[in-house]
Parts: sequence; structure tokens; C-alpha cells
Amino acid sequence: MAKMRVLITVKTYPTLSGKYDELVCTAGVTEEGDWVRIYPIQFRKLAYVNQYKKYDWIEIDLVKNTSDFRRESYRPATLETEPLRIGEASKDNDWEERKMTVLKNVFTDLDELIADAKSKDRRTSLATFKPTKILDFTWEAVDREWDKDKIAVMNQLSIFEQRGSDFKIVRKLPYKFSYLFEDINGRKSKMMIEDWEVGALFWRYNNEKEACEKVRQKYFDDFAKTKDLYFFLGTTQAFHLQAKNPFMIIGTFHPTFPKPPKIDPQLSLF
Repeated sequence: MAKMRVLITVKTYPTLSGKYDELVCTAGVTEEGDWVRIYPIQFRKLAYVNQYKKYDWIEIDLVKNTSDFRRESYRPATLETEPLRIGEASKDNDWEERKMTVLKNVFTDLDELIADAKSKDRRTSLATFKPTKILDFTWEAVDREWDKDKIAVMNQLSIFEQRGSDFKIVRKLPYKFSYLFEDINGRKSKMMIEDWEVGALFWRYNNEKEACEKVRQKYFDDFAKTKDLYFFLGTTQAFHLQAKNPFMIIGTFHPTFPKPPKIDPQLSLF
């Protein structure tokens, strides 16, 4: 068992698990700049005081997840283990502090990252990636309801009774959102994004077309065009070794562009 201090950088949109209930994939970076995946976390069951935000520092007892070959994968020491929030989230404009932690190792070549993921010595499954060019941001319709078999398993486990009659499963997103981008070698890729914040933004609007357009406006017109955009990439255990490109976007890092230095108008004469 090891008590780890982790800067939370990723919370994916909740998914259903027949074994663990409703889960959120959480990932973050240690003070040394190493990625850590914390799974499973039943986020909506955590005490309110421990429901961490993005860029909160937490402290949690973790053990290596021996059922997962990916080197960054850890699990709470017990299902009752809760993270302790030990630092408030950095202020929205305090990007320099965040950069010092999350940009210690940045990939720009997707082929290099995939090779690192497939390597027996590395098995890299979490990374910060800097796209060279953002080409588009798209959405497409997917299944609107959760898998009925998983719902049935949850019913058999009496999860609803444990939670109380007021508990409701998080709504499934009826659309899949993706970035189209180029890496440093001009390789074009289309990659799905599963960030919790995508879903949170989508559900603010009653009209689905408007909701999709608002998501695109935020992630393309704002993040891609006015910010210095990075991707947090991750793999799933099931497809890590099988898929040609096992990565998906699980979060974004988007500090504002650095402001140009002020020039003394008197000096500009020279």
C-alpha cells in the first residue's frame, strides 16, 4: 500500500459496470510528473467533501492493480478507501503552476506514443499529447440507452435499494464527440473524447442540436482556436494491445496563449 499525492487532471463521463456499479475513470499526475490511473472510483458515492474537482490535489492509499498490465493502473486499497482532498483547485488563470506538473513529458508524434504503448517494457497507457494542428470537431449519434444487461446486473445486486429510491443512474450521452487533428509528422487522426465536462456541457441544453453546437463551440472555437490546447490520452485495458491506435482523448489541457510582452512606446522608436 502506498499513500499517493495526485493532481487530478481527468474525470471521464460515468459508465456502468456490472461489478462495480456506476464508475468514473480518474487519472492524474504525481508531483514527480508520473501518470496514475485510479480505478474503480464510485465518484457519486463519495462524501461530498471528498468529491474532488479537476486540478484538485488528493491523497489516497493505492495499490498496484495486478489484474491490469498497464503500468499506470492502481486501485484504492479497499472499496471503502476515499481520496482526501488536500489542496483546492488552482485558480482558473493559474496555468503556470499546472504546467509545471502536467507538461513534464509531452508527446507530439502519435506513432511514437503508440509504439510506447505496445512495448513490453513500457505499456504506456496515459500521456499528455500536443497536436500540431486541430482540423475539426465532430459529433455523431450513438445508442441512447445503457446496455440492458448491465442494468439487469445492477438490479440483481440491489444497487438501487442500497442507494435509496431517489438514486438515478447518470444519463447516457446520445452522441459521440471527436477531434480530427494532425501530429508533428502530419499524420491525421480522429479520436473520440470522453471527458466528463463534455457531458456536463451537453446536458445544460434541452435542444440536442443546440447542445452539440455548444460543445463544438467550446472545444473547437474556444479551446482549439484561442488556447494552447493539449490532449490527455488514455487507453482501455480491453483494446490496449488489440487496437491499431488504442488511445482516446480523456481530457483536455488548455492554458491561454501567453500574452505578448508590453513594449514601451518610447523604445519602439528605436
